[in-house]
Amino acid sequence: QVQLVESGGGSVQAGGSLRLSCAASKYIYSMCMGWFRQAPGKEHEGVATLDSGGRSTYYTDSVKGRFTISRDGAKNTLYLQMNSLKPEDTAMYYCAADLRTCTVLGGNIGRYNYRGQGTQVTVSS
Repeated sequence: QVQLVESGGGSVQAGGSLRLSCAASKYIYSMCMGWFRQAPGKEHEGVATLDSGGRSTYYTDSVKGRFTISRDGAKNTLYLQMNSLKPEDTAMYYCAADLRTCTVLGGNIGRYNYRGQGTQVTVSS
């Protein structure tokens, strides 16, 4: 089992920045890890994923150029740097991890074996 704990959410004005962290209870370097979000009344959306070894990344179109996913293997921590935030980025953000490849898992958080409890991000205009 892997426990994931997100932190770093909060309330910011449009144009601001936040950095989300996801602390894992075990070594994560060999896992596909991703950030997902869910806005009220909407489905989960895959925001960004990072494959094992950091070989490849994926970003949903709406965050390209603004968000950066990264991993610190020594700290077993996944990050999501979010810049130029927009009101439409408001959502609960979840971290997820799985031993399978990101290509196999795709953008469906339901396929990931491990998921955190989420951290709220609110962007005001």
